Amino acid sequence: MTLARDHRIDFFRGLALIFIFWDHVPHNPLGQITLRNFGFSDAAEVFVFLAGFAAVLAYGKILARDGYLIACVKILRRAWVLYVVHIFLLAMLMGIVFFANSHVETRDLVEEMGMHHFISDPQQALIDELLLRFKPNLMDPLPLYIVLLAGLPLVLPMLVRKAWVVVAMSLAVYLTVPLFGWNLAAIKDGVWYFNPVAWQLLFVLGGAAAIHAQRPRVPDTRPLLRQPLFMTAALYVAFAGVLTVAWRWPHLHDALMPASLGNLLYPISKTNLSPARLLHFLALAYVTAKVLPDTGWTQNWLAQQSCRMGRFSLEIFCLGVLLAPLADMVNAMTDDAFAMQTFTALVGAGLMALLGAWLEFNKRLNRPLQTVPA
Repeated sequence: MTLARDHRIDFFRGLALIFIFWDHVPHNPLGQITLRNFGFSDAAEVFVFLAGFAAVLAYGKILARDGYLIACVKILRRAWVLYVVHIFLLAMLMGIVFFANSHVETRDLVEEMGMHHFISDPQQALIDELLLRFKPNLMDPLPLYIVLLAGLPLVLPMLVRKAWVVVAMSLAVYLTVPLFGWNLAAIKDGVWYFNPVAWQLLFVLGGAAAIHAQRPRVPDTRPLLRQPLFMTAALYVAFAGVLTVAWRWPHLHDALMPASLGNLLYPISKTNLSPARLLHFLALAYVTAKVLPDTGWTQNWLAQQSCRMGRFSLEIFCLGVLLAPLADMVNAMTDDAFAMQTFTALVGAGLMALLGAWLEFNKRLNRPLQTVPA
């Protein structure tokens, strides 16, 4: 099977990375236009789903070309690289947060970032870091990705051949979460903020979507408004958007949400990937894929900046993690002035784009020169 690259994957991964950065800077005005403000899901779902999509595209090709053993080795090698990056990123993040905290008198950034465990018990904190149990704020997505990627060799051959079987097994595991409360342990008798037992379903669905996208199918030529699945998904996206916006005005929310429906819907757990969040993301992804097919719109200059960031998602994610506390520090030193908050948000996104441009340029420099025969 030949797995072609969908440029929309890079674009939306890059956009999700910008949204994650903006969402992690407190009181950031541009954080008001991110996905979490207009629906039940947010950029985390986008990141995990597209991580599964991209991983199956890449390693499915290796599986078909070089066999299972080589694919397995390359997947585990990548997971190891991510693990090492996680260790160094956490060390750098702690240094930046301690530096920022020394310049901000009105808040305790160390406490807000969940790093007091390192101060109170550094020896245990280092052990917990190595075991992926010590995850200060901003660090949660990377350990989740490490665990999900490390588990990919278990399902990749079946996923490529019979994706529905893997999806069914993944769904069954997901449904056990509310029954048995399965999760991985974190510090102080806590659990992972992103429960991998639940979030693995989204990763698997991303992989299954990658397989499905490569298979020939008869296109639905009916207008979108006459396609029942599209209309159902669009209505759910609109309902979630209206309800999420209404959260800002409790009286409006109470008028829109009957108590019986509210008891059924809430709480919308991010840790365990509540069905409301999962269905919202899947509906949003389906509507977006239908409305924005890969017809070349990603080739314009602005979209290319996001695509470039998406192609180097690990490096861009790490930079965003390090920039967030620095932006928070600068904002706090100016009493969270609106102009400064907007400025730091735009500068941070610009630096992420510049890093993407540099990484692509550096990649071109490392390509072997093609010799012209005499």
